[in-house]
Amino acid sequence: MTYSKEVIERFQHPKYVGNMKDADVVGKVGNPVCGDVMEIMLKVKDKVILDAKVKTFGCVAAISTSDVVCELSIGKTLDEAIKISKEDVVRELESLPGQKIHCSLLAIDALHKAIKKYKENFCR
Repeated sequence: MTYSKEVIERFQHPKYVGNMKDADVVGKVGNPVCGDVMEIMLKVKDKVILDAKVKTFGCVAAISTSDVVCELSIGKTLDEAIKISKEDVVRELESLPGQKIHCSLLAIDALHKAIKKYKENFCR
């Protein structure tokens, strides 16, 4: 399996891996088929994502895509961030092997889950 230079760089040096003790919301998802698990933590103010961190248990693609999803979401409103697509993630990574596209979907699913949870709890 061949990964792009950007995928390898993100895997070896992820920028957004870690814990966020003061997170406003957490979205956690897992894929029972491949075993990947992702937990994304968001800090939100006035419906804008100020910071994002992720903990990922998974393959090279899972770690890389979750890092990209964090980066793409920071600075966006909740409504903008929920529109982040697998195409956006793959474009940022320059490419992703076809059999690893599901990893980008898992990262997006974690983000969407966190956003929906935030809206349910804080946007009434």
